Amino acid sequence: MVPFVRDGRKVGRNESCPCGSGKKFKQCHGSL
Repeated sequence: MVPFVRDGRKVGRNESCPCGSGKKFKQCHGSL
C-alpha cells in the first residue's frame, strides 16, 4: 500500500486527511 503523501510528508491514519475534507485520513483517502 502506498501512503498518501502531501508536501513530502506521510500522514498518520488518525490525522486529518490532507485532501481538505476535514475527515480522519483513515476514513477518507486512507481507505484507497
